[in-house]
Amino acid sequence: MGTSRTFSILFWLNLAKEKDGFAPIYARITVDGKRAEISLKRKTKVTLWDPEASKTVARTSQGKQLNDYLDEVHAKLLACHKQLTSDFELVTAQSIKARFVGVDTRHKTLLQLVSYHNENMEGTLRPGTLKNYYTTENYLKKFLLKQQKTGDIYLRHMRYGFIIDFEQFLRKGRSLQRSNSLNNNGIMKHLARLKKLMNLALDLEWLDKNPFARYKLKFHKHKSEFLEKHELELLIKAFVPEEGHRIVRDVFVFSCYTGLSYSDVKKLKSGNVVRGIDGKFWLFLQRTKTNYPLRIPLLEEAMLILERYKDAPGTGKDNLLPVFVNQKMNTYIKEVAKRIGIDKNLTFHSARHTFATTVTLSNGVPIATVSKLLGHTKITTTQVYARVLEDKISSDMDGLRSVLRNNSESDSGFVSGW
Repeated sequence: MGTSRTFSILFWLNLAKEKDGFAPIYARITVDGKRAEISLKRKTKVTLWDPEASKTVARTSQGKQLNDYLDEVHAKLLACHKQLTSDFELVTAQSIKARFVGVDTRHKTLLQLVSYHNENMEGTLRPGTLKNYYTTENYLKKFLLKQQKTGDIYLRHMRYGFIIDFEQFLRKGRSLQRSNSLNNNGIMKHLARLKKLMNLALDLEWLDKNPFARYKLKFHKHKSEFLEKHELELLIKAFVPEEGHRIVRDVFVFSCYTGLSYSDVKKLKSGNVVRGIDGKFWLFLQRTKTNYPLRIPLLEEAMLILERYKDAPGTGKDNLLPVFVNQKMNTYIKEVAKRIGIDKNLTFHSARHTFATTVTLSNGVPIATVSKLLGHTKITTTQVYARVLEDKISSDMDGLRSVLRNNSESDSGFVSGW
C-alpha cells in the first residue's frame, strides 16, 4: 500500500526492570516517528552495555553469542521491512513487529485457522455440524502432539505430506469415543473438513498454495437399504403389540411417504400442515440440514398416520408425531423388521431411500420432482438415493418393446411371428 519515509532499529536496556545489576534488552522499531518495542528475552550486565553501539562490550563467549544474536535480530527486522515493502503492505512499526514475532497473516497457524472458523461459524452451521469440526480439531491436536511433536504448525508449512500423514494417523489410531479404529468414510469426513479449512485459509489469504490440490478424498460407496413395495406393505399391515415399537413403525412409514429425514420429522409442528394451491394438505417446512424450503403434498398414507396420533399422549409441545431419540428409532425399526421377516439392516434413513425409490421414482414421478421433494439442490444428489427397481425397468422396457413392435409392423405391413 505504501512505504515509510523513516525507519530505524535501536537496541536498548530497560533500566526500569534492572535487577541485581542486570537489565533486559529490547528492540525499538521506529517508523515515521511511531514506535513499537519488542522484548528480546535476553539480559546483560548494565555496566557492560554500550548504548551507542547497542551491544555488550563483554569479551566472553557469552558476550559474543549475545552480540551475534542482536545482529541476527537486526537482520530479521530489516528483512521484515523489506518483505512488507515488496508486498505493497502498509509499513508501520506495529506491522514490522507483527511480522517479526509471527502474528501477522503470513504467520497464521493451523489452530488459529480452526479457532477463527469455529468462532465465525457459530450460529451459521448447525450445532451437530459444528460439533464435528470440534472433533476434527481434537484429532488434529492429537496428531500434532504425537506425530509432529509440536503444539501447532504454521499454515505456510502445510504440505501434501501433512495430509497423507494425518490420514495414516487416523487409520492407525483409535477413535476418540471408542477403542476401535475409525472407518474409511469417517476418516474421509475429517479430511473433508480439513480441506474446507484450507479453502477458507486461501480465501482469507492466509495461505498461498492449497495442500489439497493433488489430494483426492476416497469415500467408499455403501449400499443403503430401502423397502421394496411388498416389504413396505408388509410393514404397514404387520401387527406390532408393543406400543413403542408400533410408534416407531408408524413414524418410519410416515417418512416413507414424505421423504423426511429423522431431524425434520422430529421438529414437525401442527403449523407445518397447510392447505396447498390445490386445496389439499401439504407440509411446509425448511430442512434442518440445509435450511432448504420443502413443499410436500401429503399422501393418504401419511395423512392416516397424522390422524392416528392427533392429540395422542407423548407428542407434546405441538409436535405432530411422537419421535424417540434416533438410536432408539433405529433399534426398534430393526427389531420390527426382523420379527416380520424383512431381512434388511434398516435405519430410519432407509425410509428416505424408500420414498425416493419405491414410492416415487418406481411409480413414474420424474427425478426432478423427487429432487425437489427431498430438498436437494442438485439432481446428482438425488441419484445417490434413487435407485429404480428392476420391475420398473422391466415395465418401462416392455412399453418400449410394444412401441418398437407397433412401429415395425406399421412400416413393414406384416405381423412378426415373435
